[in-house]
Amino acid sequence: MTTTAERGPSPTRTARPAPQGLDDTRSMPAPGGAASAWWTLRERVRTTTATVHDALDRPLTSYYLLLGASTLLLTIGLIMVLSASSVYSFTQNDGDSYAIVRRQLMWVVLGLPLAFVASRLPHRLLRALAYPGYVVSLALLLLTAFIGVAVNGNQNWLAIGPLQIQPSEIAKLALILWAAHIYANKERRLASLHQVMVPVVPGLLLATGLVVFGRDLGTALVLFAIMLGMLWVVGAPLRFFAVCLSLVGVAAIGLAASDPERVSRLTTFADPFKDFHDSGWQPAHGLYALSSGGWFGQGIGASQQKWGDLPEAHTDFIFAVLGEELGLVGTVLVVALFLTIAFAALRVARHTADPFVRYASFGIVVWLVGQMVINVGMVLALLPVIGIPLPLVSYGGSALLPSLIALGLLIGFARREPEAARALALRRRGRSSGVAAGPLAGLTSGRGRSDR
Repeated sequence: MTTTAERGPSPTRTARPAPQGLDDTRSMPAPGGAASAWWTLRERVRTTTATVHDALDRPLTSYYLLLGASTLLLTIGLIMVLSASSVYSFTQNDGDSYAIVRRQLMWVVLGLPLAFVASRLPHRLLRALAYPGYVVSLALLLLTAFIGVAVNGNQNWLAIGPLQIQPSEIAKLALILWAAHIYANKERRLASLHQVMVPVVPGLLLATGLVVFGRDLGTALVLFAIMLGMLWVVGAPLRFFAVCLSLVGVAAIGLAASDPERVSRLTTFADPFKDFHDSGWQPAHGLYALSSGGWFGQGIGASQQKWGDLPEAHTDFIFAVLGEELGLVGTVLVVALFLTIAFAALRVARHTADPFVRYASFGIVVWLVGQMVINVGMVLALLPVIGIPLPLVSYGGSALLPSLIALGLLIGFARREPEAARALALRRRGRSSGVAAGPLAGLTSGRGRSDR
């Protein structure tokens, strides 16, 4: 055995200074007292931040965020349609409180397979459908403008046999895909303002004009927001947006001033209690519903405003019933889910190398989140009441089906990201190898026991 003395003195080690710029506080001893509590909190925040950052960097993060947020919104929507429509359905359908939610559930059952198919469509086929979809949507809008059915003063419904559809909802998705297809083809020529403008801006303005002709000013504003969003993502100059916003503002005020009902809505939306028994009735009762919800709400089914005081409780003003029954927590959750969809979709748009995916993802985000902002602002009396539903939550098949298809497209874009596709392929191979290894493992273990 060799002793320390036999080995001789150990060589002297020179301590290396820590590189500048590196944080070596983790190796420092934690102070005591109040400083110790601050130290512990700091370390927890740092660990949590690192964990969240690591989770967001995973290849399937966008896929799971889109899938989870969409599923939660759809589930919340079905629950709220059941609650908000129960009284109205009971009075309008001979005592059947579930007639409206059954129809909504039928649209969900129809829309989910369509969303699944949309998530699996090849991009080449999707782009091949862009021009036919645009032409069909224009034809439907044109028919609606002349032979459409008027509902609540807006001629934005088209009767096809026993079924009534709202072509403007279909047009939103069709216009986004059409514009994304054109801009993807012009990817290298978008430095020219002429290439940015033609033919997307005239095509979108034509569709918007047909919607305005049907007196649906709310949907026209959503289409205009989609146009501005598409122009912004392709790099249109800022002066162009200033001119567009000025022209649209003047046009919107002019159209609103031509209708006495719209004038009354514009003059009372900031203070609906000023004309409580007329144009302020709906926004005032929406505020009543939200204010009575508190932090956690009155409970699902316990809304009082849905008993006839709040018009369109299960469609345009379902957010008010949601706030009354689920409280501030429920409303913040719904808004957070929409923002989660926006975050995941923009993450896909930022990481993709396909310009069509980039433009289509951004257009869908502008549509869904912009419509959510308008609806919530309308219920909070921050915007005039213009008849815009809350995507995935409000009742209505014409709005639900295109929204589900659009989310299916986003989910398909997310799962086709190179890293996400590799992760899914590895997972499928792992599952298949696990299934194959299970019986073999059992046979092997059985043989071993019998040999023993």
